[in-house]
Amino acid sequence: MEISSYIKKELIKLNLPCKSRNELFQLMHQEAYKYGYVKEDFLQGLMSREEVFPTGIKLSNYSVAIPHTEAEYVNNQFISVVVPERPICFKQMDDETIETEVSLIFMLGLNKPHSQLEALKELMNLIQQEEVINKIIAAKNEEEVINLLDTMN
Repeated sequence: MEISSYIKKELIKLNLPCKSRNELFQLMHQEAYKYGYVKEDFLQGLMSREEVFPTGIKLSNYSVAIPHTEAEYVNNQFISVVVPERPICFKQMDDETIETEVSLIFMLGLNKPHSQLEALKELMNLIQQEEVINKIIAAKNEEEVINLLDTMN
């Protein structure tokens, strides 16, 4: 599986103005719903899952998050790439009592369990490459992000 094949240009948001994780989820749900990628209850599924299974990942010099939900809320598979205007607090995956300021979010909308596992493996490999993460965060437009992720595979 190549994650770049699931990246949707219309769901790449650079310098997205939002102040909280929930606001980010609402904005991205609206976008994904507008394009028919998700069902109406995707937002609730996303927020519920994030409360039980936090997705913030703290690495040495930066933090990312990989929020996702159950397959039943997804119509068409996608991976959204979001760079918020300012870092957003997410609870850490490995210790939900600690929050980390996230600068890059990969939101998954996958409806096949195998796809989700493969995507998570590839993303875990990707997020450990600091140079690539910095380039995505600094990208000026959606094409730059797509090209960066294409060259990863």
